[in-house]
Amino acid sequence: RVQFKVVDLEQTNLDEDGASALFDMIEYYESATHLNISSNKHIGTRGWQAAAHMMRKTSSLQYLDARNTPLLDHSAPFVARALRISGSLSVLHLENTGISGRPLMLLATALKMNMNLRELYLAENKLNGLHDSAQLGNLLKFNYNIQILDLRNNHILDSDLTSSSLRLAYICEGLKEQRKGLVTLVLWNNQLTHNGMGYLAAALPFTQSLETLNLGHNAVGNEGVHKLKDGLIANRSILRLGLASTKLSCEGAVAIAEFIAESPRILRLDMRENEIKTGGLMALTLAFKVNTSLLRLDLDREPKKETVKSFIETQRALLADIQNGCKRNFILAKEKEETEQKMRQSVSMAEIATEDQTQEDEDASAEKPEEENTTGQGDTTDEGSASESQEVKDQKPTLQDDSDSDTEDEDAAEEPKASGNTTPPIAIPAINACKAVASTPPVSGSPAGIRVTEASAVPGAPASPGRCISVSSPGRGHKIFMVTRVESPPEQQQMTVLAKGVSERAAESQTPTQTNIKAPLDAPSNQTCKKRTQTQILTEGGVLADQSQRLRSA
Repeated sequence: RVQFKVVDLEQTNLDEDGASALFDMIEYYESATHLNISSNKHIGTRGWQAAAHMMRKTSSLQYLDARNTPLLDHSAPFVARALRISGSLSVLHLENTGISGRPLMLLATALKMNMNLRELYLAENKLNGLHDSAQLGNLLKFNYNIQILDLRNNHILDSDLTSSSLRLAYICEGLKEQRKGLVTLVLWNNQLTHNGMGYLAAALPFTQSLETLNLGHNAVGNEGVHKLKDGLIANRSILRLGLASTKLSCEGAVAIAEFIAESPRILRLDMRENEIKTGGLMALTLAFKVNTSLLRLDLDREPKKETVKSFIETQRALLADIQNGCKRNFILAKEKEETEQKMRQSVSMAEIATEDQTQEDEDASAEKPEEENTTGQGDTTDEGSASESQEVKDQKPTLQDDSDSDTEDEDAAEEPKASGNTTPPIAIPAINACKAVASTPPVSGSPAGIRVTEASAVPGAPASPGRCISVSSPGRGHKIFMVTRVESPPEQQQMTVLAKGVSERAAESQTPTQTNIKAPLDAPSNQTCKKRTQTQILTEGGVLADQSQRLRSA
């Protein structure tokens, strides 16, 4: 009924059956993002197998804390196989799980292929020997996604100087490959000595992402710091350096002061639990006159014992100067941040103002064509009205007799007489739109003539780039029919030729019709001639329509 995101089962005496049931439920509901099973020493092989199955199947689990829970040799393969293909787990705590030896080898091999794990905590696992160091070095060589590697409280180095140097050398070789990825490396309390600082100093100039290096509680000494100084100065990414309880004295403090003066980016430095007296404090104070980035320098609050009592007061004054230097740098950093923030805001406001001005210009430019279009439509409407009235005037037929004979003989007899009475086509200037008049009321006494015209615009119609050609002729019942087609500009020349040919042929066919005006009412051939003329007109009009349609389609 309730799906939890954080499940904390720390020190709950889980056994194999209980752990298997819980892991199956967490996998089934797939809602938990954080799971803590630390300090449960009796999970056993079946419990780890269920946990590995859950890690493989769930896509929500991001954090797994299994510290103080033994991960033995027969359980490690299940977890390693799950980590190889795990797609969501980003934080893994395996402190004090006894993974030294074969389990570490399986884990490191699997994590070489893992692209999602960001934090790996392997503290207090008694990692020692060349084999464990080599596995960690190979992990750093091939995995560029792990950002935090915590190896505190292990035994990477021991009293054997030769083997100890080689052990740290493996890790440093892997560290050289971390051009991007590793951000924090914790080597706290790993029995490091000055012998291994040379390898670390050689690796620091190559790493470009390492920001935090913690070497606390190792016997680095003044000699080790001198070796490390050149690598720290050459490095361009270190922001936090931990040197607490590293057996430093004034000589080592002077070397660190040289690094502080040269570094434009160091933010925090921990030098507590070291024997730094007046000379070292003076060097650090002078470094603050040059450095403007160091915000926190941790030193012992109480002055160290001096043979000269007045030096104790000097130490207090120097410590106060160092703290004032940190406060000054903090104020400068805050002012710089505020200035940058204001600059970003001003830039963003300028961008917004530019966008608004651009939008206003676009709106203004869009309004001008609308006004021009409105004016143009009004002019077109006026021209269309005048053209339409002119077209109506041109299309009004002249007076003709009331005779309408249905005989064909009179039409045939009068056909040669009307050859010279053709009606010329009416030319109207080209306009943008067209209006097709389907029919006009019958007018008595009008001659039967065919007209090829360019039609006028319809009031309020949108502008068209072409012109209209109208072919009109009187039909039966004295009705005038018009066939109107729109002509686009590329087609105008060809359409003009076609319309001219049609008008010439139609003019020839007008002769018998106009002759029939004077023929007797009972002329036998008049109807036949009219039918022939009408059929020819319709046929030629259809041809014109088909040709216009094909041209428009092309």
